[in-house]
Amino acid sequence: MIHRGPDDFGEWWSSDGLVGLGHRRLSIVDLSKAGHQPMLDESKTVTIVFNGEIYNHLDLRSELELRGYVYTTRSDTEVLITAWQEWGEQCVDHLEGMFAFAIHDQKKELIFMARDRSGEKPLFYSTENEELRFSSELKGLLVDPSFSHVIDYESLDYYLHLGYVPGNKCILKGVS
Repeated sequence: MIHRGPDDFGEWWSSDGLVGLGHRRLSIVDLSKAGHQPMLDESKTVTIVFNGEIYNHLDLRSELELRGYVYTTRSDTEVLITAWQEWGEQCVDHLEGMFAFAIHDQKKELIFMARDRSGEKPLFYSTENEELRFSSELKGLLVDPSFSHVIDYESLDYYLHLGYVPGNKCILKGVS
């Protein structure tokens, strides 16, 4: 997925090796290396991968600074981390922009994923075989030869009839 992020790349693995996050970066807001992803919070317990742009990140940053958060970058990604820490799942209610992101919170033992309301930034995911896999492109899932490549015929019907696949359906079975 080099075409999606030619400026930087990174990967992160949890200490037990059960959670891995990878990222290709197209620098938009913070052009410095400080915006590298996956990005970790100061305590190294919250890790995020983020695609998109949070239009109101400066307003959120100001609000969160008043609540005691300190920033080391100028990136909207770091604002997303503190928004998660302050509001949890309700952080998305505060976001204006186009986005898809995944947060691994070690303390809460969970992965939270969200995308913008209109789906401008895609988020494909599968929970087959007790594994969560996700990507901003279907190709990111298909690169693994063990991943199912079975067509979902209901979704194919939608595509042929409507010209798109609606809602959380996907052309591949087991992918939303």
